[in-house]
Amino acid sequence: MRRGKIYGILLVSCVSIICLGSAPAVGADLPKTHLKIIGHNSPQLASKDELKFWNTTVPKASDGRITATVTPVDLAGISDDALLRLLKLGVMDVAGFDLSKMAGDDPHFAGCDIAGLAATPDAARKACNAYRDVIDQQMQKNWNAKLYAIGANPPQVLWCRDVITGIADLKGKKVRVFNNSLRDFMTKIGATPISMSFAEVVPALNNGVVDCAVTGSLTGNISGWGEVTKSVFMMPLGWSINVEAFNLESWSNLTPSVREFLIKERTTYEDELWNTVKTATGEADNCNTHKEPCTLGKLINMKVVQMSPEDEATYKKIVSTSSVGSWAKRCGRKCADQWEETVGKVLDIGLQTK
Repeated sequence: MRRGKIYGILLVSCVSIICLGSAPAVGADLPKTHLKIIGHNSPQLASKDELKFWNTTVPKASDGRITATVTPVDLAGISDDALLRLLKLGVMDVAGFDLSKMAGDDPHFAGCDIAGLAATPDAARKACNAYRDVIDQQMQKNWNAKLYAIGANPPQVLWCRDVITGIADLKGKKVRVFNNSLRDFMTKIGATPISMSFAEVVPALNNGVVDCAVTGSLTGNISGWGEVTKSVFMMPLGWSINVEAFNLESWSNLTPSVREFLIKERTTYEDELWNTVKTATGEADNCNTHKEPCTLGKLINMKVVQMSPEDEATYKKIVSTSSVGSWAKRCGRKCADQWEETVGKVLDIGLQTK
């Protein structure tokens, strides 16, 4: 490496990866590198793991050679559904976002988080790991981006203004959703889906603009949704899969040693993300019914409603006959074939488009 060489690209925002000078060998002889990151929404549990990884884990493991400035998307004043388009332009080096929210621009990105597809964190991780190459190829081909890490949120469930006792109670209700797969599901059960940003939900619930809203079983807890709702209906509607991706030029301009280092650290990072999801999933009912242990959320008093056997049968039928098929029609035949060879195979789910 030649001294004084600057790695990265300078864009309109003057954001770049800057590798300054050379240094004594640290592990793989890492050059000094700084990344600008727009990260996950600050209320999300994934944001805490993200901040820890980039602000503590990576600098420590690299002996201070690799650092980052991380700004949660809500604090940056950026709409989270615009992050992939901004990443494509190189406005930041790395972006963290809910993958399914990008499916409005590219249906491929909903493939491992279709509403109701995976019942457990392990199944969700298995599905997305199988689908990883499809996501990455699509990002590189059309979005000037490189997939880095995959994580998730607690199971996406319904927080409602009134006590909901089952699926039948949702007919005619206005329900906040945030992706097309959730829209499909709500339409199928007779609810009216309303797209709405996370920040708008609490006032919308408080004022009756919506009757229910979908978010994580613990995400709603720590975000104050319990103050404007009475019940949580535990019908799992996905995992709000989180990813982190590099701008492709930013990734390419990293030295091979830095890329190798970040790939090595990714395993630990993803393990932490998914372990947090498991802990949050296990604690959600406790936190929402004022019981311990509740280490990640707040102790609040909600009516937590589980699905009845009849609801489970209805739910499974919608997932198997409608949810996956509706997504496949949006994505196209080639996309559906890729899904069957990856997600469908590892979850043993057939594709029905009728």
